[in-house]
Amino acid sequence: MSELDWPEIIARLGIATAAAGAIGLDRDLHGKPIGLKTLGIVGLSTAAMVLLAVQFAEPGKITDAASRVIQGILTGIGFLGAGVIVHQSAGFRVRGLTSAACTFLAACLGIVCGAGQWKIVTVALVLAFVLLTVGRPIERRLHRMLGGKEERHDVESGLGDRRP
Repeated sequence: MSELDWPEIIARLGIATAAAGAIGLDRDLHGKPIGLKTLGIVGLSTAAMVLLAVQFAEPGKITDAASRVIQGILTGIGFLGAGVIVHQSAGFRVRGLTSAACTFLAACLGIVCGAGQWKIVTVALVLAFVLLTVGRPIERRLHRMLGGKEERHDVESGLGDRRP
């Protein structure tokens, strides 16, 4: 068993909280039902659980116990994501999928921070912000270019999906 020192623990938990919180800030700024605090807590809590699990492993190794902790986190986070989707549902519309995916991403970033894999955290965070920033304009342009089915919003029945 190798015990991590205070600066390493603070870095892993702090970066997990900041990275996941940054994703939450993006969601909050876009008026979505999940924000900085919620996703910051998701990142912090997952990193804390992974840190606990890796404390009992050889340095640089993920044990079976740590693997089970990670599996449990990823299973449980689905309930939080489902809550985001159901909370926003009205009629038969499915809304909040990107925020639910961001919840899953925040959990994954927490796991990766807990494992201390900084390069993976950096690349994942950059790619996430690229997707969140330019994803929708690219989707719209590709729909127009490729003749994809435009999503419609039927106010009377509450069916369909509307993109602002």
